[in-house]
Amino acid sequence: MAGAEQRRRCVRCGEWKPHAAFARKRSNLDGLQRHCRNCATNYHRRVLDPPVHGPADHVPEGHKRCRGCGEVKPHSEWHRKGDGLASRCKACRAADAPAQHLRRKYGITEAERDELIAAQGGVCCICLFAPAVHVDHCHNTGRVRGVLCFNCNSGLGLLRDDPDAMYRAADYLEGNAWKPTLVAPGVYQLPS
Repeated sequence: MAGAEQRRRCVRCGEWKPHAAFARKRSNLDGLQRHCRNCATNYHRRVLDPPVHGPADHVPEGHKRCRGCGEVKPHSEWHRKGDGLASRCKACRAADAPAQHLRRKYGITEAERDELIAAQGGVCCICLFAPAVHVDHCHNTGRVRGVLCFNCNSGLGLLRDDPDAMYRAADYLEGNAWKPTLVAPGVYQLPS
Protein backbone atom coordinates (compact mmCIF):
# COMPACT_ATOMS: atom_id res chain seq x y z
CA MET A 1 0.00 0.00 0.00
CA ALA A 2 3.08 2.25 0.03
CA GLY A 3 2.55 3.07 -3.68
CA ALA A 4 -1.13 3.97 -3.21
CA GLU A 5 -2.01 7.65 -3.46
CA GLN A 6 -3.34 9.26 -0.28
CA ARG A 7 -6.89 10.53 -0.51
CA ARG A 8 -9.16 12.61 1.65
CA ARG A 9 -12.82 13.62 1.61
CA CYS A 10 -13.87 17.19 0.71
CA VAL A 11 -16.26 18.64 3.31
CA ARG A 12 -18.23 20.59 0.67
CA CYS A 13 -18.77 18.16 -2.20
CA GLY A 14 -18.26 14.96 -0.17
CA GLU A 15 -16.02 13.33 -2.80
CA TRP A 16 -12.80 11.46 -2.03
CA LYS A 17 -9.93 13.15 -3.86
CA PRO A 18 -6.11 12.94 -3.89
CA HIS A 19 -4.17 15.29 -1.63
CA ALA A 20 -3.04 17.26 -4.71
CA ALA A 21 -6.66 18.44 -5.17
CA PHE A 22 -6.50 20.37 -1.86
CA ALA A 23 -4.71 23.66 -1.20
CA ARG A 24 -2.23 23.93 1.65
CA LYS A 25 -3.16 25.26 5.08
CA ARG A 26 -0.39 24.93 7.61
CA SER A 27 -2.62 25.48 10.63
CA ASN A 28 -4.54 22.26 9.96
CA LEU A 29 -3.06 19.03 11.35
CA ASP A 30 -2.49 17.43 7.94
CA GLY A 31 -1.45 20.75 6.33
CA LEU A 32 -4.34 20.83 3.83
CA GLN A 33 -7.60 22.75 3.41
CA ARG A 34 -10.79 20.95 4.39
CA HIS A 35 -12.40 21.64 0.98
CA CYS A 36 -11.00 20.86 -2.47
CA ARG A 37 -9.73 23.48 -4.91
CA ASN A 38 -12.79 23.10 -7.18
CA CYS A 39 -15.20 23.74 -4.31
CA ALA A 40 -13.18 26.76 -3.19
CA THR A 41 -13.24 28.19 -6.73
CA ASN A 42 -16.99 27.60 -7.08
CA TYR A 43 -17.65 29.19 -3.68
CA HIS A 44 -15.65 32.33 -4.48
CA ARG A 45 -17.25 32.66 -7.91
CA ARG A 46 -20.69 32.46 -6.31
CA VAL A 47 -19.82 35.04 -3.63
CA LEU A 48 -17.78 37.50 -5.71
CA ASP A 49 -19.46 37.11 -9.11
CA PRO A 50 -23.20 36.53 -8.70
CA PRO A 51 -24.56 34.19 -11.35
CA VAL A 52 -26.02 35.73 -14.50
CA HIS A 53 -29.43 34.34 -15.48
CA GLY A 54 -31.29 34.75 -18.73
CA PRO A 55 -30.88 36.96 -21.80
CA ALA A 56 -31.89 40.12 -19.89
CA ASP A 57 -28.69 39.82 -17.83
CA HIS A 58 -26.42 39.54 -20.87
CA VAL A 59 -23.48 41.98 -20.73
CA PRO A 60 -22.59 43.27 -24.22
CA GLU A 61 -19.02 43.67 -25.45
CA GLY A 62 -17.37 46.83 -24.10
CA HIS A 63 -19.62 46.89 -21.02
CA LYS A 64 -19.39 45.57 -17.48
CA ARG A 65 -21.82 44.89 -14.62
CA CYS A 66 -21.20 46.90 -11.45
CA ARG A 67 -21.03 44.92 -8.20
CA GLY A 68 -22.32 47.95 -6.31
CA CYS A 69 -25.46 48.98 -8.19
CA GLY A 70 -25.84 45.92 -10.45
CA GLU A 71 -26.21 48.05 -13.59
CA VAL A 72 -24.47 47.27 -16.88
CA LYS A 73 -22.37 50.26 -17.95
CA PRO A 74 -19.83 50.99 -20.72
CA HIS A 75 -16.12 50.74 -19.93
CA SER A 76 -15.87 54.57 -19.93
CA GLU A 77 -17.86 54.56 -16.64
CA TRP A 78 -15.14 52.59 -14.81
CA HIS A 79 -11.78 53.41 -13.25
CA ARG A 80 -8.77 51.43 -14.46
CA LYS A 81 -7.27 49.08 -11.88
CA GLY A 82 -4.11 47.19 -12.73
CA ASP A 83 -4.63 45.43 -16.05
CA GLY A 84 -8.42 45.66 -15.98
CA LEU A 85 -11.30 47.65 -14.57
CA ALA A 86 -12.42 48.30 -10.99
CA SER A 87 -15.19 46.13 -9.54
CA ARG A 88 -17.54 49.07 -8.96
CA CYS A 89 -18.46 51.89 -11.36
CA LYS A 90 -17.30 55.50 -10.91
CA ALA A 91 -20.71 56.56 -9.54
CA CYS A 92 -20.74 53.85 -6.83
CA ARG A 93 -17.17 54.63 -5.82
CA ALA A 94 -17.96 58.37 -5.68
CA ALA A 95 -20.99 57.71 -3.47
CA ASP A 96 -18.84 55.79 -0.95
CA ALA A 97 -15.84 58.17 -1.12
CA PRO A 98 -16.90 60.64 1.64
CA ALA A 99 -17.57 57.88 4.17
CA GLN A 100 -14.29 56.14 3.34
CA HIS A 101 -12.40 59.44 3.64
CA LEU A 102 -13.84 60.14 7.11
CA ARG A 103 -13.07 56.62 8.28
CA ARG A 104 -9.55 56.55 6.81
CA LYS A 105 -8.37 60.06 7.75
CA TYR A 106 -10.22 60.86 10.99
CA GLY A 107 -11.41 57.47 12.28
CA ILE A 108 -15.06 58.58 12.49
CA THR A 109 -18.25 57.66 10.68
CA GLU A 110 -20.67 59.98 8.91
CA ALA A 111 -23.09 59.55 11.83
CA GLU A 112 -20.43 60.69 14.32
CA ARG A 113 -19.64 63.71 12.13
CA ASP A 114 -23.34 64.56 11.96
CA GLU A 115 -23.56 64.33 15.78
CA LEU A 116 -20.69 66.84 16.07
CA ILE A 117 -22.44 69.20 13.66
CA ALA A 118 -25.73 68.89 15.58
CA ALA A 119 -23.94 69.57 18.90
CA GLN A 120 -22.52 72.77 17.35
CA GLY A 121 -25.95 73.90 16.17
CA GLY A 122 -25.03 73.25 12.54
CA VAL A 123 -22.63 76.20 12.33
CA CYS A 124 -18.87 76.65 12.44
CA CYS A 125 -17.38 76.74 15.98
CA ILE A 126 -15.20 79.75 15.16
CA CYS A 127 -17.16 82.19 13.01
CA LEU A 128 -20.59 81.06 14.34
CA PHE A 129 -22.48 81.75 11.11
CA ALA A 130 -21.18 79.63 8.20
CA PRO A 131 -22.37 76.02 7.87
CA ALA A 132 -20.02 73.45 9.41
CA VAL A 133 -18.80 71.05 6.71
CA HIS A 134 -15.05 70.41 7.23
CA VAL A 135 -13.77 68.14 10.00
CA ASP A 136 -10.97 69.81 12.00
CA HIS A 137 -8.36 67.71 13.81
CA CYS A 138 -5.12 68.15 15.72
CA HIS A 139 -2.21 67.31 13.44
CA ASN A 140 -0.08 66.14 16.38
CA THR A 141 -2.53 63.76 18.09
CA GLY A 142 -5.04 63.12 15.29
CA ARG A 143 -7.92 63.91 17.68
CA VAL A 144 -11.01 65.42 16.03
CA ARG A 145 -11.72 68.88 17.53
CA GLY A 146 -14.91 69.84 15.72
CA VAL A 147 -16.44 70.69 12.36
CA LEU A 148 -15.66 74.08 10.81
CA CYS A 149 -16.47 76.06 7.69
CA PHE A 150 -13.95 76.06 4.85
CA ASN A 151 -12.49 79.51 5.63
CA CYS A 152 -11.94 78.90 9.36
CA ASN A 153 -10.47 75.44 8.77
CA SER A 154 -8.11 76.86 6.13
CA GLY A 155 -7.14 79.72 8.45
CA LEU A 156 -6.16 77.32 11.21
CA GLY A 157 -4.13 75.29 8.76
CA LEU A 158 -2.37 78.31 7.28
CA LEU A 159 -1.40 79.44 10.79
CA ARG A 160 -0.08 75.89 11.37
CA ASP A 161 -2.35 75.31 14.41
CA ASP A 162 -0.03 77.57 16.42
CA PRO A 163 -1.93 79.33 19.26
CA ASP A 164 0.76 82.03 19.55
CA ALA A 165 0.37 82.90 15.87
CA MET A 166 -3.41 83.06 16.40
CA TYR A 167 -2.98 85.45 19.37
CA ARG A 168 -0.68 87.67 17.31
CA ALA A 169 -3.23 87.66 14.49
CA ALA A 170 -5.97 88.69 16.96
CA ASP A 171 -3.75 91.47 18.35
CA TYR A 172 -3.06 92.64 14.82
CA LEU A 173 -6.77 92.80 14.04
CA GLU A 174 -7.39 94.80 17.22
CA GLY A 175 -4.75 97.35 16.17
CA ASN A 176 -1.97 96.16 18.46
CA ALA A 177 0.53 95.44 15.72
CA TRP A 178 3.53 93.35 16.63
CA LYS A 179 6.23 95.52 15.12
CA PRO A 180 9.81 96.16 16.25
CA THR A 181 10.62 99.79 17.11
CA LEU A 182 13.81 101.45 15.83
CA VAL A 183 15.64 102.91 18.86
CA ALA A 184 19.05 103.54 17.26
CA PRO A 185 20.56 102.93 13.84
CA GLY A 186 20.46 99.16 13.36
CA VAL A 187 19.01 98.53 16.87
CA TYR A 188 15.36 97.44 17.19
CA GLN A 189 13.33 96.96 20.35
CA LEU A 190 10.79 94.17 20.23
CA PRO A 191 7.42 94.70 21.91
CA SER A 192 6.92 92.83 25.17
